[in-house]
Amino acid sequence: MTEENQSSAVRKHNNKWRVVDIVVAAIIAVASGVIFWGWDIVCTAPLALFEAVTPGFEGLLNAFWLFAGPLAAIIVRKPGAALFAETLAAALELTMGNQWGVGGSLIVGIVQGLGAEIGLALFAYKKWDLLSTTISGALAGVGCGLYYWLTNPAWSALRVSIYLIASAISGAVLAGAVMYLLQVAIAKTGVLDRFESGRTQELV
Repeated sequence: MTEENQSSAVRKHNNKWRVVDIVVAAIIAVASGVIFWGWDIVCTAPLALFEAVTPGFEGLLNAFWLFAGPLAAIIVRKPGAALFAETLAAALELTMGNQWGVGGSLIVGIVQGLGAEIGLALFAYKKWDLLSTTISGALAGVGCGLYYWLTNPAWSALRVSIYLIASAISGAVLAGAVMYLLQVAIAKTGVLDRFESGRTQELV
């Protein structure tokens, strides 16, 4: 795409939600919720293994619950998309049943979605690139870390610090950078042509 066409596509950006935006964000949320639920089933051993390295290190695995928000946001590019997708995915995960309950599924999902949303709001929803998506993923991880810190008051300051940092790194890499690159790959197939994300692909 030429620079002129890219500029034209950027000028056409509109924050108003369309029916297709809602449908696609919901599809992403549902698919993510199923993945969240599947990860709930198999995560016990990996979490224990990482925690055995040092308490808090298990935060590196949080991204498997964080990616719905950043992925939906970078595809539909509308304010609220990250919160909508992460919350809906968490609600579905809870409905399907897991060991975490309402707090460890729905409430933390809302907090993670808010974190992802803040990452994009920092750029006034005008920058949809690798940097903004990575920050969105990182802040989703921070939200997750803060939730578990507040619900585990017995954690030491060292464990909290390690968990927050690990969770933020996890979110930045998988929920942020990898999801952005996934969106670019999907856009190249042409299926996102009805979205700004299918017409413009900024790598930085």
